[in-house]
Formats: sequence, structure tokens, C-alpha cells
Amino acid sequence: RHKMDVYLPAGRAATTTPLLLLIHGGGWTSGDKAEMAAFVDTLRRRLPAFAVVNMNYRLAGNGVNLFPAQENDVKLAVSFIHNKLAEWSISDRWSVAGASAGAHLAMLQAYKQTTPVKFRSVVNFFGPANLVSFYNNPPNPLVPLLLFNVTGTTPAANLALYQQSSPVSFVTAATPPTLLLHGGADIVVPVSQSQQLRNALELAGVQHRFVLYPSGGHGDWDAATYTNAFNEVEAFLKTYHPSQR
Repeated sequence: RHKMDVYLPAGRAATTTPLLLLIHGGGWTSGDKAEMAAFVDTLRRRLPAFAVVNMNYRLAGNGVNLFPAQENDVKLAVSFIHNKLAEWSISDRWSVAGASAGAHLAMLQAYKQTTPVKFRSVVNFFGPANLVSFYNNPPNPLVPLLLFNVTGTTPAANLALYQQSSPVSFVTAATPPTLLLHGGADIVVPVSQSQQLRNALELAGVQHRFVLYPSGGHGDWDAATYTNAFNEVEAFLKTYHPSQR
């Protein structure tokens, strides 16, 4: 599971070439970087000067690879990439994007860690932000079962683990700017998760943009919605990487 696909642009430079790290979803128990192929193709076309890394991580379930294994794998990947800066001729100007569980992991890394690199921005496609409320107020009865399967516990039994695994717990004035994209009809990760995060970002004075697609489900969006979403992502990333405008 500790593998990644690395896309390095021609003409890159160690002083200016930004990097975008992508993290797949799958409820932390399934999925693969191959599922982000459409994201990779679209973003490389729209942002040709970016280096792109699409990573895997260990999957949880049945008592193995429980939280925070996935969070630790992202930290490991970030350290590995950072050690390759000179070899790959890329800069330490990074952003991170993820979908669903991948967005949750992306936010955890960007919000909790400032070394070896502090991310410049975060793109959150319908990711869970508060695992305590996600468990206690689930959009469907499978969510508590899923969370128990990947943590081995409940908020009542181990509140600290759930709080430490919730991006919203780490929002401060220094949190990287964040783009939130969510479907109003999502019955897997409810839009309230992004709304809670938006409120926390507002309270902390963090630059952010919240885009709601009222009829959108959990990523099963139509082509027009995804086109709009990637327009938002492109504009957002260029805002925080001015050299790529």
C-alpha cells in the first residue's frame, strides 16, 4: 500500500514548481489511487506546471490498520516526497486534495502538521471533518459501524481518538486556505460536515470557499457539476500558487 504515482512536468524548477498531493477515498477500508485517474488527468491538463503525486495508504478493517494508520501513512508519504525535492526538481510549495475519506486525510495532514512542509491550500471533496458528530449523528446506520471498524472504538469509549482524528479540532488562524465542495443530497457524508468546518474556518479567520451543489450526492455528480467543481479547484489553486496563474 505504500506506493504512489508521480507526475513531473517538463521544464520544472526547484524554486517554482508546485506540487499537488492527491488522496483517494473509500471509507478508509477500500479504494485505490487508480480511482483518482480522472482527477489526475483533469488536473494535469488544467495545471500543467504542477507536479502531481497520487498516493495509496493502508486500508483499515477487521482489527488491522486501525486509525491513525492512514494518517501516519500520509505523513510518511509527505516526508518521502520532501526528501526527493532536489532529485525531482520541485519546490516546497504544496497543496493537497482528497475525496471523501481522502479529503479527511488531506485535511488532517494540512491542519495538524507544519513540518517538513506547510501546505499552502487544501481541496476538500465532501470529506468528514468531525468524526464525533459523524458518529453520533450519522446520515445512515452504516456510518457508526464503519467508524467502529476503522477505529476499533466509539466516541463514548475513546473521545480523544475521535477528536484527534477530526480536522475541525485543529483549525486555527494558521490553517491553510480550504476549498469545500459538497453535495446537498449526500447521504454518506452529510453536508453538515462541511458546514461545521466552514463555521470553524470562519471563526478562525481562515480563507475558505464553500461550494454547495444542492442536488449532488456523494460524488455521483453529473458532468456539468464536476466541470464546475474543477473550475473552482483550478481557480482556487492558482490563487495560492500565483506563479501558475
